[in-house]
Amino acid sequence: MWEAAFWGFVGGFALLVGAGLGLLRPVPERVVGLVMAFGAGVLISTISFDLVEEAFEEAGAVPVGIGIVAGALTFFAGDAILDRKGGDKRKHPTAAAGGAAFALVLGAMLDGIPESAAIGVSLLGGGTVSVAVVAGVFLSNVPESLSAAVGLRASGRSARWIMGLWLGVAVISAVSAALGYVLLGSAGVGTIAVVQAFAAGAILTMLADTMMPVAFKDAGPLVGIVSCAGFLLAFMLSHS
Repeated sequence: MWEAAFWGFVGGFALLVGAGLGLLRPVPERVVGLVMAFGAGVLISTISFDLVEEAFEEAGAVPVGIGIVAGALTFFAGDAILDRKGGDKRKHPTAAAGGAAFALVLGAMLDGIPESAAIGVSLLGGGTVSVAVVAGVFLSNVPESLSAAVGLRASGRSARWIMGLWLGVAVISAVSAALGYVLLGSAGVGTIAVVQAFAAGAILTMLADTMMPVAFKDAGPLVGIVSCAGFLLAFMLSHS
């Protein structure tokens, strides 16, 4: 459990990194877009080989299908609610302002919970943590906290208050990873497969809805090459 919590916090620690960057100095949108593209490639590989393929091999197509559909619909519904409250640009650097920044924080939790749970699930059965999962979560988290930190600062919040807020979200990520490990430790292979596929569906929906469009807007056609590089690296890590 503690190992799962630790790696979940490592993924969530990127939120503190992004917030710190947003408070200290402006980061070119093109750079953030390329980081997002690389992280998206890593996450796509993670979904394919560390979540969906593993779930299919353990339990077959039906649990995988159920999990992916449930994860996609859950993220879609939560994302639609946050979009109406100003969270639609939560991965866009410097896009948040005023009260909308709080929606970005909630959006980070919406994205982060299934990602962190996937980290915990990867440790089940005595396995080792998936480096690709942690790397993808880390790289996807930076733009979210960067955006919200800039908006919260503009609304008058202190740097200490902002960093404390993101520390809290990082702790939630650690707890989500630990719960993913503890609650599923004695579950059957079918249940674990559904949860793995649920995380995959939620993350894939997030990538298509948010990360990839924003990355392309900020960094242009180079996003395709950088995403492939992230995918290839994660693939090699998963099969080394």
